[in-house]
Amino acid sequence: MQEGNKIEEFTASLEKYVTVNYELIKLEAVERSSVIGSGIISGILVGLAAILFVFFISIGIAFYLSDTLGYSYSGFVIVAGFYFLTGLILIIGRKKMLVKPLRDKIIRKVFSKN
Repeated sequence: MQEGNKIEEFTASLEKYVTVNYELIKLEAVERSSVIGSGIISGILVGLAAILFVFFISIGIAFYLSDTLGYSYSGFVIVAGFYFLTGLILIIGRKKMLVKPLRDKIIRKVFSKN
């Protein structure tokens, strides 16, 4: 009879251990996903503000260059050419400048303890 009680106690303890371990894993997953999700949302908001800033600065620079050069279209062509060259540079070096750093940052976020 005594061995039966020990087996039942062991089984009950094992069930509690599995349940607690499952809950811990679930809570850690929720924490990590919330950290990553909040990072993505804040990144999107900061990115949107930066895009709007660059957009309006670009329009201002285009108008200034058009006024300085005397042609109504020249400033816009120069600004568009700048963005075209920037786009080409990003396309050519996207793996080294964008993909790898972003991938590494995501991996660090997923496996970080904080």
